[in-house]
Amino acid sequence: MTQDTRQADIPQGVFDLYDAYCHGHLSRRGFFEGLGKYAVGGLSVASLAACVMPDYSKQQTAEDEEGLVAEMVRYDSPEGAGEMAGYLVRPAGTAPLPGVLVVHENRGLNPHIKDVARRAAKAGYAAFAPDALYPLGGYPGNDDDGRTLQAERDSASMLADFMAGAEFLRDHKTSNGKVATTGFCFGGAITNLMAVKQPWLACSVPFYGGWPTAEQAAQLEVPLQLHLAGLDERVNAGWPAYKAALDAAGKPYEVYIYDGVNHGFHNDTTSRYDETAAKLAWSRTLDFFRAHLA
Repeated sequence: MTQDTRQADIPQGVFDLYDAYCHGHLSRRGFFEGLGKYAVGGLSVASLAACVMPDYSKQQTAEDEEGLVAEMVRYDSPEGAGEMAGYLVRPAGTAPLPGVLVVHENRGLNPHIKDVARRAAKAGYAAFAPDALYPLGGYPGNDDDGRTLQAERDSASMLADFMAGAEFLRDHKTSNGKVATTGFCFGGAITNLMAVKQPWLACSVPFYGGWPTAEQAAQLEVPLQLHLAGLDERVNAGWPAYKAALDAAGKPYEVYIYDGVNHGFHNDTTSRYDETAAKLAWSRTLDFFRAHLA
């Protein structure tokens, strides 16, 4: 079956179980036990799990994509882990470029996030994707272990690591000093916080992330473009309060809510992916970058 067909065949309850599982609210055992009630009509627990688990063979760019230069580099994070590392990818050539910091989900720098960084580089940016798991040995090769490792790290320390990553990119020889940020889920929450705490950023584009406080909203100086999934009740529950705080403080933002799609709709390695919404969201993201990084 095609990915679209699989998504149409999967009950919404399965996506809800996967969301709870991949965000640490449900154990692996509880996830598979929960799938049992949906294993009907020729659908097995194994096939349902396979449909929603990531398949990292699905990439929009190649690791050795022609015209791009990519490398893992180290940088200092004195307020965080001390030493950090990330994936730096840029178009071949020597001219300084605007930078885009890409913040991963709650499982480290997996192949999908590297792919997103390469997409940003193909659009003409120096893209940098730090790995919050570097102090623990780096992304371990699978998301289950990645989630377990990332849960061992302190959230404030990880925020400091990504903030230091933005400063590293700003000051890197390949950058012209202008930096935007984007991130997904955990990365969306981090991106929202960076927009509050680093007013020098050119702009910030969080995808379905958590929310700063009303007090932090009043500090925002960075233009925001937010992308939310219509079916993502868990994340969306916090949006009205943050929206009200932004409006009350007269802060700049634009928000897009994509009806009928799930949390993670931009990630094309799982069946939550919605091609129409993802392409539209990414085109809006690149337009926003162009407007603020020119």
